[in-house]
Amino acid sequence: QVQVVESGGGLVQAGGSLTLSCTASGLTFDNYAMGWFRQAPGKEREGVLCIYMSGGIARYTDSVKGRFTISRDNAKNTVYLQMNSLKPEDTAMYYCAARYRSCSAIFFDYQIRGQGTQVTVFS
Repeated sequence: QVQVVESGGGLVQAGGSLTLSCTASGLTFDNYAMGWFRQAPGKEREGVLCIYMSGGIARYTDSVKGRFTISRDNAKNTVYLQMNSLKPEDTAMYYCAARYRSCSAIFFDYQIRGQGTQVTVFS
């Protein structure tokens, strides 16, 4: 079964850190760019970060600059989203997605999309 599964969400105090993981199965992970998206209540889903097979990174929102980092471990078929200095406005459902060969800011451009993991930041 081809899928990506997110984990690591939770409740965290503002200023804290959280690391999300996304593990892919049923695909050749090395051939896929991996993206993180988020959707806050009442808002549209937005792209956060994407990492290419080569390790190159695309950032789709300036609000995470200097705070969020994306990385991948091809041996584990896993992509990570390290989130530091979290703010209440980072509260959202976070989604992982896999796209063949390239990144995109559009969630539905990704062929494999996860179900999401909730991140809640309280002040």
